[in-house]
Amino acid sequence: MAAAAPAEPCYLGWDFSTQQLKVIAVDEQLRVIYEDNVNFDKDLPEFGTQGGVYVHSDRLTVTSPVLMWIKALHVILDKMKSSGFNFSRVRALSGAGQQHGSVYWKEGAKVLLQNTSPDLPLHQSLKSCFSVSNSPVWMDSSTNAQCCSLEKAVGGAQKLADITGSCAYERFTGNQIAKIYSQNPEVYAQTERISLISSFAASLFLGAYAPIDYSDGSGMNLLQFREKVWSPVCLNACAPGLGEKLDYPVPSSKILGSISSYYIRRYGFNSECKVIAFTGDNPASLAGMRLEEGDIAISLGTSDTLFLWIKDPKPALEGHILCSPVDSQAYMALLCYKNGSWMREKIRDELASGSWEEFSKALLSTPVGNDGNVGFYFDVMEIIPKAVGIHRFNAHNNRIPTFPKEVEIRALIEGQFMAKRIHAEKLGYKILPTTRILATGGASYNKEVLQVLSDVFSAPVYTIDTANSACLGSAYRAIHGLPSFA
Repeated sequence: MAAAAPAEPCYLGWDFSTQQLKVIAVDEQLRVIYEDNVNFDKDLPEFGTQGGVYVHSDRLTVTSPVLMWIKALHVILDKMKSSGFNFSRVRALSGAGQQHGSVYWKEGAKVLLQNTSPDLPLHQSLKSCFSVSNSPVWMDSSTNAQCCSLEKAVGGAQKLADITGSCAYERFTGNQIAKIYSQNPEVYAQTERISLISSFAASLFLGAYAPIDYSDGSGMNLLQFREKVWSPVCLNACAPGLGEKLDYPVPSSKILGSISSYYIRRYGFNSECKVIAFTGDNPASLAGMRLEEGDIAISLGTSDTLFLWIKDPKPALEGHILCSPVDSQAYMALLCYKNGSWMREKIRDELASGSWEEFSKALLSTPVGNDGNVGFYFDVMEIIPKAVGIHRFNAHNNRIPTFPKEVEIRALIEGQFMAKRIHAEKLGYKILPTTRILATGGASYNKEVLQVLSDVFSAPVYTIDTANSACLGSAYRAIHGLPSFA
């Protein structure tokens, strides 16, 4: 009787997102062969989160319990095991974490992390490892004072953007660390390592502290994004001795080591399974959407988000420059807009009887360029630019109070996309002959809206499904990180 063929290798991608933990397994042809998730509110009700977070009484502070993320990992691995998933097939794994969030390991935690017992669930072994039990996450906006002092320390907002790729933002990790240091210096003193959520998650698989990768590290207001080293002036402005607590950042494709013996003994992972550096959810999504130089991904959701692949970045006060997670010589830029589908739906309801069909007809009945009529529509205070209200201009650049219905609808859509192109080019983005625009989100189902997007950027538009792009990108990065694929 012939020996059974060895099981085909596979690769795991993890996504520690705001509301859930997701996992995807892909084979060597990049086909998805397994996926599952744990929803924090529904599956772990004992933590009492809403949308995966605690919103504090000041409405500015937003945190998540660290042990919830660890217990979610225990639950999902047990689900995989009981479904018959063959962990010995996994050659490598990588993952993503919601960007900017931070985890604070207490003095002595390293030893506990290295010596977890396979007889105990991980969250029980690590329950005393954290000096801050509720981690600040990206939704937190309580650090305005720290942002002001960081910008002052480096010589202004533009100077900080030139160094780190972004001016100071409340959710960025350096400012969150500065707040913890100023409000609880004894907690900061008891902390031996500070991780991003991505490097914290990688640490769980390694059984040792995982370094922060360049791409997620460039969303902290701490990393010199061109040189890929921590900025001494930013570190010193945030907290004393911070460099030692962060350790050195590493390339996003680095093999960090082999999986911890905990997973080999408890779940049957292969001892050769490699852990590739984890990164942020936005960089992982760029990998999952397989963006190439000159490409744009645009998510047309409640808010609109642009992902750009950039070779020669020019940091500005708007938007963010991050190190690319897939090409060490390239960068990615992020632009976020609040007035996305919310604004499009408001105008649709007011002028097109709530019908996308009528809205589309109005777009078709007006010429490209709208005869020089331009509008900017901000129902709520916009991020880029900081502006609110509706601003209409005619072909002579004169401000006017109203447009006819069809003109208004085209002005809205053209204005939204022209603003995106202008801001992208300000950050150093260049449209190439090979440029593709990959559109996702609710408005990507409207062909007439996509036609305007194509007209404004002079590039073809494709629609893609990005429901699991960060998770999928993590699985792709697990493959990409191995020597045979690098």
